[in-house]
Amino acid sequence: MIILFKIFIFLFGLIVGSFLNCVIYRLEKKESFLKGRSYCPNCKHKLSWQDLIPVFSFLELKGKCRYCKKPISWQYPIVELATGVLFVLVFDIAFPNLILSIFYFLISSFLIIIFAYDLKYYIIPDEIVFSVIIASFLYQLFGNWKLEIGNLLLISNPLFSALGASLFFLTIFLISKGKWLGFGDVKLAFFMGLFLGFPNIAVALFFSFLIGAMIGVGLILSGKKSLKSEVPFGPFLVTGTFIALFWGEKIINWYLTLFVLK
Repeated sequence: MIILFKIFIFLFGLIVGSFLNCVIYRLEKKESFLKGRSYCPNCKHKLSWQDLIPVFSFLELKGKCRYCKKPISWQYPIVELATGVLFVLVFDIAFPNLILSIFYFLISSFLIIIFAYDLKYYIIPDEIVFSVIIASFLYQLFGNWKLEIGNLLLISNPLFSALGASLFFLTIFLISKGKWLGFGDVKLAFFMGLFLGFPNIAVALFFSFLIGAMIGVGLILSGKKSLKSEVPFGPFLVTGTFIALFWGEKIINWYLTLFVLK
């Protein structure tokens, strides 16, 4: 039965991923993603239902538009597959809590948009980052609070984590005058602290910088980037957030056992 649930969640994630691709494209074009049929970005031909089946349409069309034969960006199947996989991972940690599952599905969708948009356009859209901040704050305030005085720590932990993470990034932003990271990363760091709380925010930031440094060095050594090249940091922050969400507790426990064994 659980396997059937996971298959359903994966397929649902593929459909959501297809919608997220639409949001990513139309957000940059300042178009509404709630109305109007999808169309080819190259020839503008409106797409029919057989062109919009997640992943399978891309494979069936061999990565080319049915009408103009121009290549279709690999972003589309990658975002769809990534959404499907992430939704299954969310199911693993949140089931059977329905409210928590919906919340994680929503946040994951927003983070996928931030990842792809920042990677593609080198900017984190305010509409999305403010949405995840508001959603996280409301959940921390109402979705996980029993209205008892002793449980004020449940909201104070993520709030202090959010302030600490954002101040850390704001300091880097001010010192570098925006050369090392953008102000959108400061706002994203605030969300990360609010969403993850302590100590998971530490795990997220550690892996964000670690993965960012590894990829940055790789790009420089391969000649694709130089020391002065701009590299979006949002995708690394999103990756760190997912690592902390799914495996943060296990990583922390493993790290603590190193001291116990010594």
